[in-house]
Amino acid sequence: MVPVLTVLFLIGPGGGPAGAAQVPAPEPVCSVTDKRITELSGLVSDGSRWYAINDGGTRVQIFVLGRDCAVQKVITGSTDPYDVEDLARAADGTFWLSDTGDNRKQRDTVALLAVTPQGKVTLYRLTYPDGQHDAEALLLDASGTPYLVTKNPLGEAGIYRPAKALSSPGPTPLERVGSLNVKSTDTPGGPVASFGSVLVTGGAVNADGTVVALRTYTDAYLFPAPDRDVAAALRREPVRVPLPDEKQGEAIAFEPDGTLLSASEGSGPVRAVRGAASLVRSAEPGDGGQAPAAGGEATGGSSGRDGVPPVPALLLAVVVAGGAVFAWSKLRKRLGR
Repeated sequence: MVPVLTVLFLIGPGGGPAGAAQVPAPEPVCSVTDKRITELSGLVSDGSRWYAINDGGTRVQIFVLGRDCAVQKVITGSTDPYDVEDLARAADGTFWLSDTGDNRKQRDTVALLAVTPQGKVTLYRLTYPDGQHDAEALLLDASGTPYLVTKNPLGEAGIYRPAKALSSPGPTPLERVGSLNVKSTDTPGGPVASFGSVLVTGGAVNADGTVVALRTYTDAYLFPAPDRDVAAALRREPVRVPLPDEKQGEAIAFEPDGTLLSASEGSGPVRAVRGAASLVRSAEPGDGGQAPAAGGEATGGSSGRDGVPPVPALLLAVVVAGGAVFAWSKLRKRLGR
């Protein structure tokens, strides 16, 4: 088991150690207008087509989109999911759907659904080691190992992966391999001001597995993974890429050329940040788990629970917890099931 590590990113309105690099602004590519896709939550690309899923459940549906956002066909499966939140695609073309939404913390198990391009579905039930969690981000590493990152209104997002080989239907136990905190930013967008900027809503890994991305409603964070180790990557210093003015941004994906794609539930375009993956300065394996953010030298420390400065950590907890207690009950439906 990998030692559990808490990483605290002090990302404030002025930037900070993992502040936004000088990155291109997101460019609109096209808009999804098909009335069957109203809650776009997961997105992947194979370079010529995009694949999209809705938030929620009733049946497995993967929409195959042209680069004009028009639906070309729909891959369907007979399995009835509970609350699908994110999408990944393995090197062999298998789609992985994370049926991991649990906003009310009432599911005994969550699930991953492996879907072939022909629509054959294999169900893998999963159990957390420490109670129920709501998770909207799925990361699939170069070897095909899945990682879940939870969405926590109190700030600390847990990082989990299967503790042993997946079995169908399972359940397979998950192990917690780390956690991270993201402080609010001043990037406009999201359901409620800066509150949405601390909630992890999606994830992606680039084509060669060397860059790991997590997004909130307002920003993306790109982590270097020169060793293709997702858990290690999430202990390094990320590059922040603002994704402003998305009403409820949950979808994120990499094109094979390193372009970062993002999209929101409801109306709004699919947008592209050209060359995003190249902004990440790859750290050499064995560098102590920290890489400099693009546009400046890495500063500060975030190398474990004992290394988190107590005052910033306490301030973060107070700020985030206070906002969560006030707003979370009212946001439950808007933030997903």
